[in-house]
Parts: sequence; C-alpha cells; structure tokens
Amino acid sequence: MEKLTSILSIAALAAFVPVAQATKTGWFSRVLDRFTRRPSTAPVRPEITTDHGWTLIRCEDPDGFRAWLEDDEVGFPFKEGEEPSLGSHLLVELYGCDPDSLKLENTVGEAMRTAAIQSEATVVTESFHEFKPYGVSGAVIIQESHYTIHTWPEHRYAAVDLFYCGGTIHVHRAMDVLRERFRPTKMKFLVVRRGLQSEVDRY
Repeated sequence: MEKLTSILSIAALAAFVPVAQATKTGWFSRVLDRFTRRPSTAPVRPEITTDHGWTLIRCEDPDGFRAWLEDDEVGFPFKEGEEPSLGSHLLVELYGCDPDSLKLENTVGEAMRTAAIQSEATVVTESFHEFKPYGVSGAVIIQESHYTIHTWPEHRYAAVDLFYCGGTIHVHRAMDVLRERFRPTKMKFLVVRRGLQSEVDRY
C-alpha cells in the first residue's frame, strides 16, 4: 500500500513538471523506474532425471545451464545422487541463429575449433564439409572425445554435440564461443551421461 501511495504521489508531482524539462533531465523516469522495476527472473537450473539406466539433464535457460555446467565440471563425474560415468554427451539445439554464420565451412569450422581450444580440449584433428546449396557438417576430434556440428542456414538452426570425458574440459567456455559466433535467439540443452559405471562393470 505504501508503495502504491508513493507511485501515485510521484505521478501527481509529475503534473507540475513541464514535459520538456522532465524529458531533458530524465530524473522523473529514473525515480519512477525505481518504484516500478520488476525483479529479474532467476536462472532456471537443469532438471536431472534417471530413466531405465539413462541419466538425463535437461534445460532451456542458457544462463541457468551455463551456471550448472560450470559447477558440473568441478565435480564431474561425481554428483550427489548420480552414478559415476565415463563421459558426458551434451546436445545443444541452437534456434534463430545468424544464417550467414552457418553457411561456410571456414566460418563454422573456425567457430568449432575455437570452442574446443577455449574449453582447453586437446585437439587431435578436424574435418568439415560445406554442402550445396546449404549447410555445413563437421567434427573436431579431441583427445577427450569429440565436438560435432550440423547446420541448416535456411532454417537458422544448428545441432551441436559436445562429447567429453574427464574433469579437465571447461565445456561452458565452448558454449560461450558458440553463443557468440552463431547468435541464437533460443537454445535447448540435454546432457546424457555415457558409460555409467554399473553398466560398464556388468559387461
């Protein structure tokens, strides 16, 4: 109630301030903004589920996922309530990308190579192919597994797989590179734990 009264008082005061002056100084906008500003939405952390021996981590919030991913690297592959695994397979859906960034073999290859290097992966080799009229497919083979990509410039979409093992890969840095280079408007993430210890030991 006090907040509403304050807002109404400010609105009443504004009636006595010339519009040109308020626009020039901007003080009224700043004061009003303090009372009407909505709290920022907290990042949404991933949902972790286990289904028939598969451990799946899903998320659609890039900031929330990045925060979780950075934490995950520290303790990988041991998390409370999670079975140890040999590797993690991160599937990334990139929608609404800059179509020009997805068209050329050199551009896509350089982005993926930089993503691998920035994540401190050990690059072994790489191969990319540009299709006509649209799209690029390719892979960066790293000592810790692989990074792959397939692009659909005509749909402004790219599918990226980052498969990594061990606790030495800073995969959140690879994600930062891909967001910067391809500029998607929406991203979805799914992490699959590969080589669960109980399954490996059983066979």
